[in-house]
Amino acid sequence: MLERFIEWLLNGLLQLGYPGIIALMAMESSVLPVPAELVMPPAGYWVAKGEMNAVAAVASGVLGSVIGSIASYFLARWLGRGLVRRFGKYVLISERSLERSERYFAAHGEISVLLGRMLPVVRHLISIPAGLARMSLPAFVSYTGVGALLWCSILTWIGYFLGQHEGVLRDSEVRRYVSRALLIVLPVLALVVGIYMLCQRRRMSSGERG
Repeated sequence: MLERFIEWLLNGLLQLGYPGIIALMAMESSVLPVPAELVMPPAGYWVAKGEMNAVAAVASGVLGSVIGSIASYFLARWLGRGLVRRFGKYVLISERSLERSERYFAAHGEISVLLGRMLPVVRHLISIPAGLARMSLPAFVSYTGVGALLWCSILTWIGYFLGQHEGVLRDSEVRRYVSRALLIVLPVLALVVGIYMLCQRRRMSSGERG
């Protein structure tokens, strides 16, 4: 099924063009997730074949990611509190949990959104706690855009590489290279988190001494 979907994307993405990438990636970042691993590599494939421009393809992916994330953010921001108050007890989410989430995102929202955009599954959901916690919209958009830029660039490069060396883009090959990319990305993200926590501790220690 995935092979047929990728085949459809390869054949249809040229007709859909950059607006198609924007629409699919907006779905990828919203409550109707379409895996970016099935959207950006085909775009990279056509870049390798000279049918698409790399910068325009990545920019379309980032724009779509931001649009979809903003939609989820505002949905959670407008409806989230009411739903938590009314139905939260049925899924073990209390008002206190919501307040803790707000405090956490007030202190660590930027790094959470940035790193969350790089992680499978998490990137589909990170907009919801950000919206519930009423994270600053400019900060949310900025860090979402940076995270999406990094991940879209990686996925487009994978498609470009396979387009240069493979006659046909296959789901198995895409997943193999995505797994390899994650083996590099995850340790880097862990290092970033470690540095961030160290800086936070030093900042708190300096504040206490001050």
